[in-house]
Amino acid sequence: MELPASAAWRHLDARDGFEVVFLRRERDGYRLEGHSTAVEDGRAWGIRYALEVDPRWRTRSAHVVALSEPGAREVRLELEDDGAWRIDGGPAPHLDGCLDVDLEASGFTNAFPVNRLGLEVGQRAEAPAAYVGAPGLEVERLEQSYLRLPDEGERTRYDYAAPRFDYRDELVYDEFGLVLEYPGIAVRVV
Repeated sequence: MELPASAAWRHLDARDGFEVVFLRRERDGYRLEGHSTAVEDGRAWGIRYALEVDPRWRTRSAHVVALSEPGAREVRLELEDDGAWRIDGGPAPHLDGCLDVDLEASGFTNAFPVNRLGLEVGQRAEAPAAYVGAPGLEVERLEQSYLRLPDEGERTRYDYAAPRFDYRDELVYDEFGLVLEYPGIAVRVV
């Protein structure tokens, strides 16, 4: 099934804002380019990202640029074939075992583990991610888990947990594995 050419989300509760991503299939995976803008705690910021994943949705690279009142920042992450991560060219052993990038400013990046894992109803998996904060672009390890719940029509559902943020809720996805409803974070508008 071919992915849609674009998707967009409205940020909810945690911040006011919007995200748009353009999805392009390439011979050896996907190139995903997007923007997210927000007002959070009375401060405006925006990020631009370019992500590359292989055909199994394993992250290959991420280039993220942020703009906020203090100025512009950028970070580059790369996952080597041997599983080692690099941040701006330097080793990042704290990310060992992570196969996904999760952007704080994005509802979209929660599609990576769902598409990569292909869980059956009732299956659960740990999916630690290289988590990129916004707008400062700090890169940390984020422990998270997904439990596949029974589908509702063409919608798939997951019990998602990120203990570091004391967050646990039901995420709803479309037939492409893209988030439709991310309670308290984002809702898909197209």
